[in-house]
Amino acid sequence: MAGSTLGTIFRISTWGESHGKALGVVIDGCPAGLALEEAHIQAFLDRRKPGSSLITTTRREEDQVEILSGIFEGYTTGTPLSLMIRNTSQRSGDYGNIAECYRPGHADLTYDQKYGFRDYRGGGRSSGRETAGRVAAGAVASRILKQLGVDVYAYTRSIGPVEIDDSRFDRSAILSTPTAMPDREASLTALEYLETVKKESDSSGGSMECVIEGLPSGIGDPVFEKLDANLAKAVMSIGAVKAVEIGDGCQVSSRRGSENNDALRMCDGNIVKQTNHAGGILGGISDGSRILLRAHVKPTPSIYRTQQTVTRSGENTDLCIQGRHDPIIVPRAVVVMECMVALTILDAMMINMSAQLDRMEKFYK
Repeated sequence: MAGSTLGTIFRISTWGESHGKALGVVIDGCPAGLALEEAHIQAFLDRRKPGSSLITTTRREEDQVEILSGIFEGYTTGTPLSLMIRNTSQRSGDYGNIAECYRPGHADLTYDQKYGFRDYRGGGRSSGRETAGRVAAGAVASRILKQLGVDVYAYTRSIGPVEIDDSRFDRSAILSTPTAMPDREASLTALEYLETVKKESDSSGGSMECVIEGLPSGIGDPVFEKLDANLAKAVMSIGAVKAVEIGDGCQVSSRRGSENNDALRMCDGNIVKQTNHAGGILGGISDGSRILLRAHVKPTPSIYRTQQTVTRSGENTDLCIQGRHDPIIVPRAVVVMECMVALTILDAMMINMSAQLDRMEKFYK
């Protein structure tokens, strides 16, 4: 299977399956000298782990990370970092009834069509559990970015019809509400909505946003390695994401140029934008202003309702999915988006170090 590696200089490869013994990630290109402990990574994994609230799957995994290599006396050595998270709460028997049929909305059918074989226990590599390795790697990237003065944070924008009110934005609420909403009032309303969804044996979609602050201008390349293109690819690689917007996103299609262009002015000797419809990226290159991404997430496809499907032998059948599933994916996916953005930004910053000769001369002479 190809496609488990991301990045050019800060390069990661995730491995493992939902119901295997463990899963994890190998990070190549991490600079030496970064103070790093398992607790730094665990804080991110705790935001993603299942069983942490009433709106997540009841599958309880501690998701304890183990650093297997690349650390000596509390600092990175510059050699590959290998991080492992053991699976401890598999119930593979829950998936026995889908061994010979395809779950609607899942990758079961396409996996079988591509490989002629699939791990039906929770979806194998297509399971959302694969993202634990991404989060572990993103925690390391975020720690490096913090030292470089770059702040990356994500949150839930909406759950079903419930959307946050920006006038009530409270960043501290992201980590203290079960919805990961930065609006406590909207979070309570969303929880009421999700309770109704659960009683109806259904699931909900939603959206999430990620903000990047402190990123200097000049990051990204203008053709095939555009910063916005790479960010979109990274976020779209999260299994349940179906659309990505940057800046004002889809709204720009109904505007005129005079409404959408960001006017430029001088302020204290610096060029600044009067507005930020572009979302901090122009021509694939960061412009030094705040970057905003938005991702739209589909409802959890595993629902406790009878659905129509077909068997591997081509027979029509009805299926009622068993097991433990999230009524909504968004709150646990927020940290995944944050980490995928951090990985992409850090790699782009590393690549950018060779963009101008004088920077190389300054470093090496």
